Amino acid sequence: MHPLRTLILAAGANDAVRRLVATAPVARDVVARFVAGETADQAVTVTRTLVDGGLSVSLDYLGEDTTDRALAEQTVQSYLLLLDRLHAEGLAGHTEVSVKLSAVGQALDERLALDNASRICAAAEQCGTTVTLDMEDHTTTDSTLRVLAEVRRSWPWVGAVLQAYLRRTLDDCVALSGAGSRVRLCKGAYAEPEGVAYADRHEVDLNYVRCANALLSGNGYPMFATHDPRLVSVISERALWYDREPGSYEYQMLYGIRPDEQRRLADSGEAVRVYVPYGEQWYGYLMRRLAERPANTAFFLRSLVGTA
Repeated sequence: MHPLRTLILAAGANDAVRRLVATAPVARDVVARFVAGETADQAVTVTRTLVDGGLSVSLDYLGEDTTDRALAEQTVQSYLLLLDRLHAEGLAGHTEVSVKLSAVGQALDERLALDNASRICAAAEQCGTTVTLDMEDHTTTDSTLRVLAEVRRSWPWVGAVLQAYLRRTLDDCVALSGAGSRVRLCKGAYAEPEGVAYADRHEVDLNYVRCANALLSGNGYPMFATHDPRLVSVISERALWYDREPGSYEYQMLYGIRPDEQRRLADSGEAVRVYVPYGEQWYGYLMRRLAERPANTAFFLRSLVGTA
């Protein structure tokens, strides 16, 4: 693993660093580049701007590793409120929600997470939109896929997320490439042991392409989450190879990262969705984003001390 990435992930668990970031005078302005805000109102405002610009959105209410039933319920209620707002504002047709199962009780009880995810899916259906279940570290992969299989019994449009740095992911892509299956393929942003994940960046990229081929050759709806211009180019070429029309797959990019490329792809006729996080628990998300792309760290540090 890149040494800077290791350092950033360690900072994500450090309370002293968290307090520094949260209290520095310019910190909120910096965080605003990557996070839509802390409230549903702020998330909807950012969503409106993106949708008006020709982009789709996936909203993520931040939070994870919940070991408190009351907090899990609070997360569910936040999603239900958000979905009502999206419907009322006429944004549901262009905006889905992404849900981390660990935020709705997975660590407490898989059945609780399933029940809570089902409540969110039912609300999304009523509001005219969809849900994608985020993937977290490898210890939760099997559990998350079990929950996915169960919710798809009632809501077959629920999206899955697979991470190219895991050695198992090509097999999972093949298994989930059937008709109507929505699958977001990303590289992965958690610190994982080498026994289950590729450590070399080049190996991760190669596996990403293998997985992309598996998804494009299937009958599902692939969602390619990457900011890497090389992979964007490869995916465009492979989509042509598999006779995929624009709109039968999509690109996904994070809010605040390569916005010009997001607009370029959308202007060229490609479907582009922006992953937009919001909520009070933004710190852990921010650290993972910096770890995923260490080049962002220089920008963040300069801004934190007021030199950017």
